[in-house]
Amino acid sequence: MSKNIDIKTVNGFGKEWREFDQKTLTDQELQDMFKAYFSVFPMEKLSKDSTGFDLGCGSGRWAKIIAPKVGTLHCIDPSELALDVAKRNLSEYDNCKFHLASVDDIPLKDDSCDFGYSLGVLHHVPDTQKGIQSCVQKLKPGAPFLLYLYYSLDNKPWWYRLLWKLTNVGRLLISKMPFFIRYIITQTIACIIYYPLSRLSLILEYTGMNVSSMPLSYYRKRSFYVMRTDALDRFGTKLEKRFSRKEIQSMMENAGLEHIVFSENQPYWCAVGYKRRAVL
Repeated sequence: MSKNIDIKTVNGFGKEWREFDQKTLTDQELQDMFKAYFSVFPMEKLSKDSTGFDLGCGSGRWAKIIAPKVGTLHCIDPSELALDVAKRNLSEYDNCKFHLASVDDIPLKDDSCDFGYSLGVLHHVPDTQKGIQSCVQKLKPGAPFLLYLYYSLDNKPWWYRLLWKLTNVGRLLISKMPFFIRYIITQTIACIIYYPLSRLSLILEYTGMNVSSMPLSYYRKRSFYVMRTDALDRFGTKLEKRFSRKEIQSMMENAGLEHIVFSENQPYWCAVGYKRRAVL
């Protein structure tokens, strides 16, 4: 049986986190980003008795905030390079357990976790639906699961979607190149496209203009370091899929989640659902 994993994509992310280990992020920027991704997650349900997992933990940037709030956090990633970065970044937390594993080989018992999250990961696997199901299997009934998947620009105007299709041609070409060339090209993109457009959005926002439809406006208050990281992520990744809000809702429901709530703010789409309880 084939694994639900794309090795080239995994290797690329390992190198990405090696280059951008997130240590230079300020605490304030990390907290701001965390609040955006976790805005719909029920933080009040976490306690020192909670056990959960971070599927595709990467550098461990989200685990750094979650770990102090819980009893045990299982950090799972299929990349040995990424896991090494996470271990260094989380070395002060003895409640973090590290697992080198893919989403279809999570080394946890079914129905054992009080919470779970997977942010920006499951759109990079061959079978996203199956990946969500694998995560949900590890949750206790009623436990929350936070998911972030790339959106298909379903809330954007037609010209924005057309622009994305043009840039995606670039991704398809760049992602096939050796890593050091991908790195050079994507850093150039961050410098001459991400930074100018994002700062233009910031300036226009100060004038009172609504900049939500402007390309790269999401980065208007982000550091150049975040832009450099995300440019490599966006244009250097071989396997990328995108889903509409309706499709994500359907996949979450099919995986056994209910009471699904979507964040109405960027980044799109973040959603939380709760593992369906057995009907007696």
